[in-house]
Amino acid sequence: MTSAQVDTENTSENTSEEGYERGLGSRQVQMIAIGGAIGVGLFMGAGANIAKAGPSIILMYALAGVVIFFIMRALGELLLYRPVSGSFAEYAREFLGPFFGFVTGWTYWLMWVVTGMAELTAAAIYIHFWFPEIPQWVSALVFLVVLFGVNLISVKIFGEVEFWFSMIKVTAIIGMIVIGLGVLTLGFSDAGDTATVSNLWSHDGFFPNGIGSSLMTLQGVMFAYLAVELVGVTAGESENPEKTLPKAINTLPWRIIVFYVGALLVILSVVKWTEFSAGESPFVHAFGEIGIPLAAGIVNFVVLTAALSSCNSGMYSTGRMLRDLASNSEAPQAFGKLNARKTPAVGITVSVALMGIGVVLNYVVPEKAFLYVTSVATAAGIWTWMMILVSHIRYRAAVDAGRLRASSFPAPGGALFSWVALLFLIGVTCMIAYDKDARVCLYVAVGWAVALGIGWAVLKSRNPRIAERRDAEFEKAG
Repeated sequence: MTSAQVDTENTSENTSEEGYERGLGSRQVQMIAIGGAIGVGLFMGAGANIAKAGPSIILMYALAGVVIFFIMRALGELLLYRPVSGSFAEYAREFLGPFFGFVTGWTYWLMWVVTGMAELTAAAIYIHFWFPEIPQWVSALVFLVVLFGVNLISVKIFGEVEFWFSMIKVTAIIGMIVIGLGVLTLGFSDAGDTATVSNLWSHDGFFPNGIGSSLMTLQGVMFAYLAVELVGVTAGESENPEKTLPKAINTLPWRIIVFYVGALLVILSVVKWTEFSAGESPFVHAFGEIGIPLAAGIVNFVVLTAALSSCNSGMYSTGRMLRDLASNSEAPQAFGKLNARKTPAVGITVSVALMGIGVVLNYVVPEKAFLYVTSVATAAGIWTWMMILVSHIRYRAAVDAGRLRASSFPAPGGALFSWVALLFLIGVTCMIAYDKDARVCLYVAVGWAVALGIGWAVLKSRNPRIAERRDAEFEKAG
């Protein structure tokens, strides 16, 4: 244990062994889990995906959702084996070695930094709906400062803000689905005459641009699911992780069915797919077509809260991941310190400062900012998910061999479904390489890999034993 951990260690029942305050209650963890499945990838990114794939985008979200469930059950098994705030990086470190823990921790941190940029970009675009005269970068900067303050106060404040952000998103999507079903069945509103389920296949078919074009949207679809794994980061600050985490993970299929498949089925039935385009929220557009007074403005407010919710989560996650890296001597020790409110203030501050690059992108290339940052975030997210799956496969092998105890929350299908999900993610990575617009993230990935390689070499030169360090669990799993 490092000096940073010793300084913050507390034996009270409300403090985790890592020094964090267990300030996230069951309702907050549940809503964080639900909110993690509803973000800018659905509200904003779905517009571009619909334009490329037509109604078949519903099938792509469903397919990706199945794989995400496999990933989350694999993570759930690991979390109940050993619930720690470092989560994925800790498991990669334990089952694959220190280098993979180092790479996974820093890559997940990068994912949330660039995701924060994407969410700030989206939020600024939504503000344009009401105030087109305000430059994107100004809105992005204001939101960045406000959410930074929320995350510095305490985990309880973060949890409460995230609870209400998620509540708004959930209530709104259910309301959208109900209104859309009303338009379809009762025929009211301006869209009532053309709203029909046949819109799903009447305009050049269910796969209007071919199956290949539909499959190419998977890399964009996967971005929509980034943050579902955030529930794993909350493990060290949950009041009762043994009960709250399994419940949060097991409700994931219902969240996907309702919030993704259900919502897209309704809006693509109400408005034909050819009406949607990249750069606008399909939900805002659909309710503008319905013509309900103020509906488009209300939906715009909802998608604004979705973007801010994800950015809020990003700030929370980056601070915790940097602290985990510091506790393993893989980041500056300053990141390992908690402030008086038991939040990793230094790590959060540095991460928010880098999120400010998103403000610069909104000033320099506002029309490209969202595409650039979502592509990079998707690549980083895929690496994180791969590490969860490989760690789970190694863990199950160790359990089967009798070297480690079994988790109280075993994943269905065992390691088999983890292999299936892993192959799927490899396929999505190949699609990213084929897509000229998304390919920029692979260029960034190469540069990031070089930076991590240099960083690891520096660490080994300063502490030669770091590469050989193994804890007791890793020895058993090896």
